Amino acid sequence: MNFPELGAIRLRLDDGVLEASLDRADKSNALDDALWQELRRLFEWADATPAVRVVILAGAGRHFCAGIDLAMLGGVMARIAAADEARSREALRRLIRDLQDCLNAIERCRKPVLAAIQGACLGGGLDLACCCDIRYASADARFSVREIDIGMVADVGTLQRLPGLIPPGLARELAYTGRELDAAEALRHGFVNAVWDDAGQLLDGVRAVARTIAGKSPLAVRGSKEILNYSRDHSVADGLDYVATWNAAMLLSADLREAASAARERRAPSFAD
Repeated sequence: MNFPELGAIRLRLDDGVLEASLDRADKSNALDDALWQELRRLFEWADATPAVRVVILAGAGRHFCAGIDLAMLGGVMARIAAADEARSREALRRLIRDLQDCLNAIERCRKPVLAAIQGACLGGGLDLACCCDIRYASADARFSVREIDIGMVADVGTLQRLPGLIPPGLARELAYTGRELDAAEALRHGFVNAVWDDAGQLLDGVRAVARTIAGKSPLAVRGSKEILNYSRDHSVADGLDYVATWNAAMLLSADLREAASAARERRAPSFAD
């Protein structure tokens, strides 16, 4: 398997499960320029690689992701400098939109993405977690919309996605106060699906879920993600119409025949990528 060339993300692929671990532990996996771009390359590659059926996104060391690298934030003014103020502001908008797109690549990836979160998941790290299909945590995980503490509006996805994942009033409280949400409260409000005692148990648990997903029909899993994301952003009527069209095209598949044969023969199904 030829992995993409990534300097700050470690990859391992085993039986359809791709483990992608942010690898800047000495910086609490803070997102610098290179890591933002590598996230997009990673998920574009995962989307295009048939052998990848599900992705686990984790962070090396004590923390999942402490947010945007402050050195990168401090260099923004130099990057957008222009003699004309309007052109400088246009450049800033383009920069923000590009960072949004780096994370949008997680949603564009047709394969489910499971976040395994330990320690800090702050600012841009929370943006990252919100893009994933499912989130799991260790008991020491903590979540915060930190942008408010540096006098800015969170701008790469948290304010758009978080209110759909937890009660809207709680999302607003976090956005306005910057307070931390611990793992127990995150579980109580449904932001994470399960909490394990430590990072080792967390990874073992998430791997078990990922292996279960990887054993299902890849075509049906990819279609389910497509339909879930579409339905989130559209009316019920639109979602029903879209899934009818989807299944008119995809339902009569080799996967459907294999699932039926496996059930009759009382064996585990074997699906092509």
